Amino acid sequence: MKIIPAIDIIDGKCVRLSKGDYTTKKIYNENPLEVAKEFEDFGVQFLHLVDLDGAKSKHIVNQKVLENIAKETNLQIDFGGGLKTEQDIETAFSSGASQITIGSIAVQNPEFCFKLLEKYGAAKIILGADCENMKIKISGWIEESDQNVLDFILNYQQKGLANVICTDISKDGMLQGPSTELYQEILDKTAIQLVASGGISSIEDVQLMKKLGCAGTIIGKAIYEGKISLNQLQNFIQNA
Repeated sequence: MKIIPAIDIIDGKCVRLSKGDYTTKKIYNENPLEVAKEFEDFGVQFLHLVDLDGAKSKHIVNQKVLENIAKETNLQIDFGGGLKTEQDIETAFSSGASQITIGSIAVQNPEFCFKLLEKYGAAKIILGADCENMKIKISGWIEESDQNVLDFILNYQQKGLANVICTDISKDGMLQGPSTELYQEILDKTAIQLVASGGISSIEDVQLMKKLGCAGTIIGKAIYEGKISLNQLQNFIQNA
């Protein structure tokens, strides 16, 4: 199972939110590259990089942060936030993203996203299935759609999509444990590679996600708040 630390960016700085609420912003480091390098020093190979400014403004904003991390580390970066147009997506890939995560646009313009899958291939595109009470939320989690998370994933699976990041928004940044039942249901009813996101608060939570059969888990605030140490993650990676 992949260990995927998260770096969320506002104003070029490394921040975390609670339940996606921008008013809860807490700055952890003014230099995201420093954070990324530290992850790499502890054996991490993957990074989940989110442009929160981009998600709010509906176009890519912090591509320079992506560019710097991609240039200065060997991390495989999945990048999301504000990717609404072909130009945004090309900018993300040319700036060093290994994969991109499509969220809001996957709800609002599925035909466009099906074409992206054809153009770039399933290995390059991750579906961001961010939900609350089983309903997909979009635009930086500000707006709720009428789409059920399972139907949403299955629709894209039929079009060849293979990778999904699912975040239970009610758990995100709360350090109260992941949405185990939701992830189990997705794994039982789909054939996708699931990356669990939201609520991971201990190394035991990480081990549980592996036991469930998740392909990866994204860890954010638990690292920044010292609930999971980088030494623990290094040991997990080495033992895996």
